[in-house]
Amino acid sequence: MGYLRKIQYNCKQATFLIEKKMIRRLTFREMIELRIHLAGCSVCVLYGKQSRIINQMVQELFRSSMKPEIRLDDNFKKELQERIEEELNKH
Repeated sequence: MGYLRKIQYNCKQATFLIEKKMIRRLTFREMIELRIHLAGCSVCVLYGKQSRIINQMVQELFRSSMKPEIRLDDNFKKELQERIEEELNKH
């Protein structure tokens, strides 16, 4: 299998790079590999979108939890679930 085909069909590596990209900068080679893979894999594109949404919401929850007067109540949890579903249904 050629090098480009290996990149194109390696979802495990692509999801790893998607997660790594949220933590730190990718190398030039990693960026290229990820772009090639995402150009042909709609499943990993969706994974990336979902992962970003979840990451943003977790960060928002973390910031909110640092305020003592704010607690996660059932309404907040329900709103959060609705927002996740709305974002996922957009794509």
